[in-house]
Amino acid sequence: MVFVEILRLIVVLAGALVGLAVGGSGSTTGRAVGAVIGVLVGYVLGGIAGRLVVRGVRRANRSLMDIPALEILAGAFLAGLGFLVGVVLCLPLFFFVHGDFDYPIAAAVAWVFAAIGFRIGAMNGRRIAESARIMRKLDPIQQAPEGSVLVDTSAVMDRAFLVLGTAGLLGREILVPEPVADELRTLTESPDHVSSRRARRGLEAIDAVRSAGITVSIVPGDFPDAAMTEEKVLQLASRLGVRLYTSSSEVARSHVEVPIVDLRMLVSDLAPDHVPGELLSVDLVRTGRQSGQAIGYLPDGDMVVVNEADHLVGQKAVEVVVLSTRPTNQGLLVFARVASEISNGTGDTAIRAV
Repeated sequence: MVFVEILRLIVVLAGALVGLAVGGSGSTTGRAVGAVIGVLVGYVLGGIAGRLVVRGVRRANRSLMDIPALEILAGAFLAGLGFLVGVVLCLPLFFFVHGDFDYPIAAAVAWVFAAIGFRIGAMNGRRIAESARIMRKLDPIQQAPEGSVLVDTSAVMDRAFLVLGTAGLLGREILVPEPVADELRTLTESPDHVSSRRARRGLEAIDAVRSAGITVSIVPGDFPDAAMTEEKVLQLASRLGVRLYTSSSEVARSHVEVPIVDLRMLVSDLAPDHVPGELLSVDLVRTGRQSGQAIGYLPDGDMVVVNEADHLVGQKAVEVVVLSTRPTNQGLLVFARVASEISNGTGDTAIRAV
């Protein structure tokens, strides 16, 4: 890495100067030997120190993908401030040591503080801008790109986001508010296994949509007067005037002057409509939560719960009759009964699925 090599060069120069200073009272050969030893030691220590610094900074650093301009500006500002702090900390060397190696040491310390300052600024640029009350002036998202849409946390974690997004049906550009991205990263560490799994799936879906050639941009969208992520997303959608995609019924019912699309309702409307009395063929793979239930899945992934069929678990192509259906976050849930166990005294015939 460039940072490591520059730091190593500085340490090598410092080692050479230290070697010359140590061998300064001896002969020319002694000075040369001291300089060579200093260079070798500096080369090794510089590489080790550089990699340790980089590793330590990486541990405290989040992903720098899609850094807004505010964070880049804050990073540059804090990098310069960190450089000055490093120089000030090394001033005692110039006053009390008076050695030839003062300048390389000061340069190395200033370089390290500048790198740390840039990373801190890049991570907290939005908060710094808010504290300085320049968020409105420097916010790069004042107008949404044409054809773009906004998504909230529930939409990103919905399986429909991956399907519709990769197909290009959500718009030319998908805007993910920064509070949503932060909430997804937080949920991946949640003790709730369901939430953490869905959050990881959402982050993977964002990468998959990007890989499909769709532009996905992380946009700043923090509002000091909004406590909840949903409120921040709604305010951002209102400011930008874009369509908002959600899978939250609470957000879908919000009275805001922006168009809101409920992905769950959209998927429900597009899902196959299995009417009561329809005859299906399903493989029963496991028992259900309640006594007597057996679980199977349709080819499109919808779950079928068959009552009084636990003795048929493991059998394939079991004919069942639909009793009712219910849309859920995971898809359509079909309740059914084994066809052979239904007595039809009226002589009606069950409808066979095509």
